[in-house]
Amino acid sequence: MSEPAPDPRMQSLINRLRPGAVRRVKVTGFDGTDVLVQLVDVEGGATETGRIPRQEASMRRTEHPSELFEVGQEIDAEEIGRWREGRLHLSARACEIPALRSFLLGLERGQVVTGTVSAVHNFGVFVHVDGEPGGLCTGFIRVPDLTWGWISHPSEAVEAGRRITAEVIIAETRSGQVTLSLKALREDPLIRFADQVGRVLTGPIIKIVPFGVFVQLAPEVVGFLHLSELTDEPTGTPDQFVDEGELITVKVAEVDLRLHRVRLGAADGADRTR
Repeated sequence: MSEPAPDPRMQSLINRLRPGAVRRVKVTGFDGTDVLVQLVDVEGGATETGRIPRQEASMRRTEHPSELFEVGQEIDAEEIGRWREGRLHLSARACEIPALRSFLLGLERGQVVTGTVSAVHNFGVFVHVDGEPGGLCTGFIRVPDLTWGWISHPSEAVEAGRRITAEVIIAETRSGQVTLSLKALREDPLIRFADQVGRVLTGPIIKIVPFGVFVQLAPEVVGFLHLSELTDEPTGTPDQFVDEGELITVKVAEVDLRLHRVRLGAADGADRTR
């Protein structure tokens, strides 16, 4: 299966979210809602301090981390980096449930997993991944990772209770979640559509935005026609010239596989006004 070039921004995000080393630390106090700690496992007897930000203290909701930790208590925490002051920052929540951490560390980017859709929301889909610790729901699929096609709501792609097979994008110990993709297991439809550059096609307008319209060109292939290609009028909005659902004839100007987008132009001789 052909793959588009990796997005450097996505790769940078993945690198930042990869699990860090686990350190044994002792709670020394609190700074507001942050937990102050001292590393126990420093070689050579040196002393190094660190900080656990409030949002990294626990997956449980609490008013203050003192409800979870006592001064002098030793816990495991995952390194997440060093901030401007040079102090090590750590995540206790990444080590809070050992069985969950072990499960997530066993998943690798690109691995294929199976699971059952737990819930469908407008922002994405939750999935019970096979093998996850009981009582937890670890899988999540973002809307853009559901399908190559155009959907107005995730329920158009999946429904609760459905068994699915998906590819792992990243497993995050700090969030206790594995981000999945359904469309990664299917070939990008633009790969086969790339030879359509220069052709004139007709399709329905499926969405109108202030600066142009989206046109359905083929199954799971949508192109964008800018307002300047839609009309010669110097002012106005697309809905003054076309309606959603209306058939429009356009020319395929560009197919960008890396950004997964199709740029359209006005078809030669087409009427650019109503």
